[in-house]
Amino acid sequence: MTLAAIMGSAAAHTALATDDLPGVNLQDGLADDDAAPADGETAKTSRVTQPTGAPAIAKDAPLDGKVLGPDGKPVDQLSTPGETPSAGTGLYDRMGLRLPDLPAEKPFTGKVDEAYGAFQRGYYITALDKALPRAQLGDPAAQTLIAELLARGMGVKQDIQKALFWYSKAADGGDPSAMFRYALILMEGRLVKQDKARADELMRKAADAGNPLAAFNWAQILVSQKPGEEGLRNALPYYEKSAAKGIADAEYALSQIYLNLPDLPKEKRDSAKDWLQRAAKAGYDTAELDMAIWLIDGIQFPRDQDAGFAWMYRAASAGNVVAQNKLAHMLIQGIGTKQDVAEAGKWYVMSRRAGREDKYLEDAFQGLTEQQQKAAIEAANKQQRLIRLR
Repeated sequence: MTLAAIMGSAAAHTALATDDLPGVNLQDGLADDDAAPADGETAKTSRVTQPTGAPAIAKDAPLDGKVLGPDGKPVDQLSTPGETPSAGTGLYDRMGLRLPDLPAEKPFTGKVDEAYGAFQRGYYITALDKALPRAQLGDPAAQTLIAELLARGMGVKQDIQKALFWYSKAADGGDPSAMFRYALILMEGRLVKQDKARADELMRKAADAGNPLAAFNWAQILVSQKPGEEGLRNALPYYEKSAAKGIADAEYALSQIYLNLPDLPKEKRDSAKDWLQRAAKAGYDTAELDMAIWLIDGIQFPRDQDAGFAWMYRAASAGNVVAQNKLAHMLIQGIGTKQDVAEAGKWYVMSRRAGREDKYLEDAFQGLTEQQQKAAIEAANKQQRLIRLR
């Protein structure tokens, strides 16, 4: 895969959903697992989603809507009065062994955010009660928390319109997560009037404030604004910031840029394989595909066909159509594995269904017996069901 190919997706930079609050995509109310992949070749198991469908908007819920208990007082839905979490029983306790003493905790000198603490423990009504007074006084972090609770319907009835109001306020106040989220909403223009200039401004500010997903998206925007070497060089610092925080999309982008962009320091070029490996180990299937190719062709790594086959199988099993096609070729030719034309038929059927025609593989498939073809189709059906369950 070339650098031009991977950077060519920069126009789709609005697709990333949320950063440190995984789960429901604000734009559509769908769980991440229900979002459709951007295309047949890159069904990434990353945080990239594409919004589909319409939001379920509840407009009649009060902002401070609460669940009332038998006594008429607000209660936390996920907690019981007087109940404390179990400390659990560890392996060493079961073995009757004494655990070594824990190191002394370092004193915490920062500001305690009780609202976010309640949110993290699942006490959503408590989180709302503690965040609302601060939000009304203009606290951007509290405003973001309220927006999340309303957008996801956590402890309160889902209300997208009110969530948008609080996201907007928090973004204006400079909260990095809110700026990132609201930038995506402004880019899409479905829930609010589209405003690309304001979206770009918020995305840049969120990236500069350290939000790793915003940094990746801003890098994509810079590349789309100036395609070619200049755009890549402008975007590189933001890819690096995002990759350093563990965003697999950015790790993969760095592997391609470091390998292909001219006049970079040698240490960066030499680290291309490390960034690719990090993205692949994170389950980014396009990186898994490239790991296979680099190992088979001896790019940056010593040539290793067996390891290359393992990575190709992993990418194909994740739903990557290109990997499925290439895996079929490897099975027919016995590259990195024993030759298995019937197994190759399974992977070819899957890639063909996704629209990837291949005359060589079609000829091989037609050379199978009728029984083998039927078995390959049944195996492909089973494999696709497994992929959907991932």
